[in-house]
Amino acid sequence: QVQLVESGGGLVQAGGSLRLSCIASGRSFSNYIMGWFRQAPGKERDIVAAISRDGRNTYYTDSVKGRCTISRDNAKNTVYLQMNSLKPEDTAVYYCAARDSPVILTAPGAYQNWGQGTQVTVSS
Repeated sequence: QVQLVESGGGLVQAGGSLRLSCIASGRSFSNYIMGWFRQAPGKERDIVAAISRDGRNTYYTDSVKGRCTISRDNAKNTVYLQMNSLKPEDTAVYYCAARDSPVILTAPGAYQNWGQGTQVTVSS
């Protein structure tokens, strides 16, 4: 098990940037695929980005490609999501999640550990 705590959300104007952070505690952080998900009101929780254990491989959903960057620092047990050129449709609660496997998957059910979420609101 790994415990996850997100931070960095907030209110930003369209076109602005935010950097989300997620710090992990518990079992070895480098054993986990890490993902960022988001859930808007009335919608399903969907993946935003994911990163492999060593940080060499990443996945992005189409709507954020070119605007977001996922990265990790295994020495600090932290995964980041840099979000640029934010749009009102990016408004959601953003969750950090961990998957105890070497394979990146995109379904929320594939991730065993979740943070409490951080709100991102983008105003037009």
